[in-house]
Amino acid sequence: MGNQKKYLPLWIGMALAAGVFIGSKLNFNDNTEKIFATNSKKDKLNRLIDYIDYEYVDNVNTDSIVDVTVNGILENLDPHSVYIPKSEYQHNADDMRGAFTGIGVSFYIYKDTIAVIRSIEGGPAEKAGIKGGDRIIYADGKKLFGELVQRDSISNYLKGEVNSKVALDVYRPSEKKVLEIKVRRKQVPLVSVDASYKLADDLGYIKLNRFSETTFKEFETALDKLKDQGIKKLVLDLRNNPGGYISTAERVVDEFLENDKLVLITKNKSGEINKTYATRRGDFEHGKLYVLINENSASASEIVAGALQDNDKGTIIGRRSFGKGLVQREMSLGDGSAVRLTIARYYTPTGRSIQRPYGKGNDTYYSDYEKRYRNGELIHADSIKVADSLRYKTPKGRVVYGGGGIIPDVFVPKDTSVENETLQYVSRSGFMSYFIFEYLEKNRTIFKGMKFDDFRKNFKVEDNLSKEFIEYAKFNEAQIDLSKYTEELKRTLKANIAQQLFGPNEYEIILNENDPMLLKVLELEANNHLDNK
Repeated sequence: MGNQKKYLPLWIGMALAAGVFIGSKLNFNDNTEKIFATNSKKDKLNRLIDYIDYEYVDNVNTDSIVDVTVNGILENLDPHSVYIPKSEYQHNADDMRGAFTGIGVSFYIYKDTIAVIRSIEGGPAEKAGIKGGDRIIYADGKKLFGELVQRDSISNYLKGEVNSKVALDVYRPSEKKVLEIKVRRKQVPLVSVDASYKLADDLGYIKLNRFSETTFKEFETALDKLKDQGIKKLVLDLRNNPGGYISTAERVVDEFLENDKLVLITKNKSGEINKTYATRRGDFEHGKLYVLINENSASASEIVAGALQDNDKGTIIGRRSFGKGLVQREMSLGDGSAVRLTIARYYTPTGRSIQRPYGKGNDTYYSDYEKRYRNGELIHADSIKVADSLRYKTPKGRVVYGGGGIIPDVFVPKDTSVENETLQYVSRSGFMSYFIFEYLEKNRTIFKGMKFDDFRKNFKVEDNLSKEFIEYAKFNEAQIDLSKYTEELKRTLKANIAQQLFGPNEYEIILNENDPMLLKVLELEANNHLDNK
């Protein structure tokens, strides 16, 4: 049992990193191109499938064989060339488009019923009056509760064509009555800006969770609002951001770099080199900048951090990033499925590649978190291995390295203790969120009419709630001892309550109150202030 506890942070950390191991595949060029070719290799595969279809002794689902074959081929290329089956394509497309068509609610299947966690701000459901805690029991007369109802089919009833209407029967427990509510489906944003607010008088904060089609517009709106509030400095949080479109990353970088500054270099199979430069349109070229990264910041996030670092713009804070320097292009396979194929490598403005080696296979590649955990680089900056042959210099003479991620200018260690890793894991999983939903079911009236500022200043998580959560965790076979992290646990519980009552921005505000990287930013700001006196 002792050894299991010793390595628990490793397994939890690997689980947290799994999101970026999948998400880092999303860094692709949004230029699409169909490539068709007829040759003996293609004929061989077609002939084999035909033999199985018409001659094999048993009936075989050749669609599944094709899927396995495609995946097998791609696995022999690189870790980021991936196949997207037809069944997953729409979800992936929505994620990168940054929107879907529906009514705009987040929900649980709670006791066999759709329980609304909250209506998405500005979405159709919110405008129609649907509230957190409501149960959606019928959609156009179709029953949406009971053991036989599948979650996928529920989503299908709530989604639909733009401007189409759906008649909902909604049970509101607080009023003990069923309401008939008609909702017109609209485009509902999948928000890229998790949070945007002032950290201090002239210091703003923006957190991006992806680089989708809508990210730049969201980012620009958030930045403009903060500038209107008087900020002169900005923290751009790219932690756990797995990437997305290169073009979006370039537009974000352009906000900070002066005209004609080199942003990115790409090189394809034939040796063709493309360079992207900043334009005149940057709105924060003279503002002070901090960029937060960690081991789960990948692809487009690394393009942003690398471009800024190589142009001596801002300060990169955190831990070495994921290390993905490959560019994918999405190509249709004609049957609703697609492939994202690596078509180029990218290089930061100084000419460095930050792609880490993948020649030993995908298993080794994706176990990099384990390697970083064991060699100590998550705790000590000196443990980051760099090759002198991959040493580069920025225009102002700063030394930077290629070969596997962006190494920050200011290192902030990760707390890899069992308790902290466990707390980080449960705070961003559905585990704690479900507990908080049940808590709000019993106590929702306490918060009725409460504004976030009042909640933040006056609401306290009592000892009994944190103890209740620990017991709840043990009951669900999650044996965690958070006795050393009582205050952190209370803050995390409060953040989850804020998320369900107010939204993701308020969640991040609460959770960030004792964040080590943000504390480091404030420390650097305080030191700079003293130096300027």
